[in-house]
Amino acid sequence: MNEIIRKIEEEQLKASVDKFSVGDTVRVHAKIKEGNRERIQIFEGTVMKRQNGGVRETFTVRKISGGVGVEKSWPLHSPNVERIEVVRYGKVRRAKLNYLRERTGKAAKVKELVR
Repeated sequence: MNEIIRKIEEEQLKASVDKFSVGDTVRVHAKIKEGNRERIQIFEGTVMKRQNGGVRETFTVRKISGGVGVEKSWPLHSPNVERIEVVRYGKVRRAKLNYLRERTGKAAKVKELVR
């Protein structure tokens, strides 16, 4: 049974996934359906966390929109995620950046990693 599930999950994996990690600022190109039309909407923000692995891997991105914090989570291998573009690499020492939720302004920034 386990082997059957693993085979099905391998078929669902994307061929190539962009390299990004927690603290990076990314631009997520997501497909949005409006009636019978489909378009791509860009959501840009800081990666708060990545969790699980394989097909079930998800990531959460946070941005400030109109003075209000907005967080969105996506499955990494979802067909609704067109691509993930890394804008800036962040230098962090945590796996999950939940502390950014209480911070505003410059305190909510993540240092940039120079590569």
